[in-house]
Amino acid sequence: MLLIWTSILFPIVAAFAVAIGPTKSAKWTAFAGTLVSLGALTLFAWNFPAWHNAEHFPNTTGPSWIPHAGITFSVGFDTVSLLLALLSAFLMPLCIVGSFSSITERTKEYYGWFLVLGSSIILAFAARDAILFYIGYEFTLVPMTLIIAIYGGTERRVAAIKMFLYTFLGSMFMLATLLYIGWEHRLVVGAWDFDIDTLTKTATRLPSSTQYWVFAAFMVGFAVKVPLFPLHTWLPLAHDQAPTAGSVILASAMLKLGTYGNYRFALPMAPAGGADLMSFVAVLAIIAIIYASLICWVQTDAKKLIAYSSVAHLGLCMLGLFALNPVGAEGAVFYMVNHGLSTGALFLCIGMFYERYHTKDTDVVGGLAKRMPVWASFMVLFTLASIGLPGLNGFIGEFLCLGGTFIAEHDGQTGYPGVLGPWYAVVAGLGLIFAAMYLLILLGKIVWGPLREPHDDAAHATSAIRLPQDLCFREIAILTPLAVACIWLGFQPKPMLDAIAPCAERMLANYPKEVERYMSQSAGTPLASITGKANESRGE
Repeated sequence: MLLIWTSILFPIVAAFAVAIGPTKSAKWTAFAGTLVSLGALTLFAWNFPAWHNAEHFPNTTGPSWIPHAGITFSVGFDTVSLLLALLSAFLMPLCIVGSFSSITERTKEYYGWFLVLGSSIILAFAARDAILFYIGYEFTLVPMTLIIAIYGGTERRVAAIKMFLYTFLGSMFMLATLLYIGWEHRLVVGAWDFDIDTLTKTATRLPSSTQYWVFAAFMVGFAVKVPLFPLHTWLPLAHDQAPTAGSVILASAMLKLGTYGNYRFALPMAPAGGADLMSFVAVLAIIAIIYASLICWVQTDAKKLIAYSSVAHLGLCMLGLFALNPVGAEGAVFYMVNHGLSTGALFLCIGMFYERYHTKDTDVVGGLAKRMPVWASFMVLFTLASIGLPGLNGFIGEFLCLGGTFIAEHDGQTGYPGVLGPWYAVVAGLGLIFAAMYLLILLGKIVWGPLREPHDDAAHATSAIRLPQDLCFREIAILTPLAVACIWLGFQPKPMLDAIAPCAERMLANYPKEVERYMSQSAGTPLASITGKANESRGE
């Protein structure tokens, strides 16, 4: 547990050191703080006793915080939360180093808030108390709002306020639902308790009609964070206006709190609601995939294009989760991690491009393979990873999400409440085709073709000093670990998939039971009619 708390609290200590220390050392203090946090999590992961065991969370005990309310400082990891925390901790030092050249004013505040942001994200993933999770989940808004509002583009304040209002109001639904389940637990045992496992047991015993509303409230809260159509409208502007490092953490870590919330709370706590509403959520996910892909197709702002592609990619992730079978769930979790790597890397590449040309318009700049071949090589690699090229990290997650959706129909064998099936997978697959098209078009404009630069007059063309140069050593050092991760996970996905599998099955444990309960209550319920052969297959 000491290592977990070190990873959470040391960035806060570093933030205080940044605040009281000299300005010139702020960036290095912040970098050291993120390295210590990453080192503590890596050491914990190296000795993690439950990579292939989802029956319990090691090291989850914690001191009581508010005894009368049953709130504790309980932290711990299963493999899914640990992988997402490692992803966040891995990206933080890269973002700090990536900000060295782009953030030149109010640097102490910037690095201080960035450290607080990293600490809040890890706390949310590590929390085993629901209120502690809410605190980490909600507190990420404060530093991210300030980072966008102070260091963003010309519309930064509008983007920051819009992001804050959307996500804050959405999280109120989540908090109200957690308090309601805690109250139900108090009615049964006479005491409050917000341990996540305890709340899960309490929620699954609620009547099916109540679970329906519990699930709906959770979905509203987490769908804003994913974001899922039609609650996605805050994201493109936030990405466009945020500084590069802010966009990286927003896409790679903060948005994963939404998908993780569905994995940790909505689906296991309200199986009746999840079973009833899975097709509705799947339709919203498919709309997000197609709608965002079509917008990307005509988008000329490179950063907005990557932002909308995140809406499409996380729509596919949600589709895999709501296939409600182990294949889709494993694919969704794997895709969470790998979307964070490839999309975060793309935002870093676009940021490096923007620092040189001060534009993100792909109609103005192009053919940069001639000017910046190293940058172009990284850009091609990460774009192909985002497309899902076999051999790179994006392929496995996409394949499993679509595969889980394809087989998510009732067969009387598994007992999972499958109501999706091939047609859902086919329509979602069109989004992947669109993704390949718009991302290859992006590469065609910005990397290949004739060299196009803003203000490309004769003086500029002959001045070697004024022309942007290729990546420096610092920038190559930032992108290389991400490139290695994308390639390694493309060729060696099995260790991560083996670690995810028990957690996916544990998350779905109540769904076969839910099928049986529906059938025992009424043969006329929607779920019973869908899975009418389940009891027969069990010999009942």
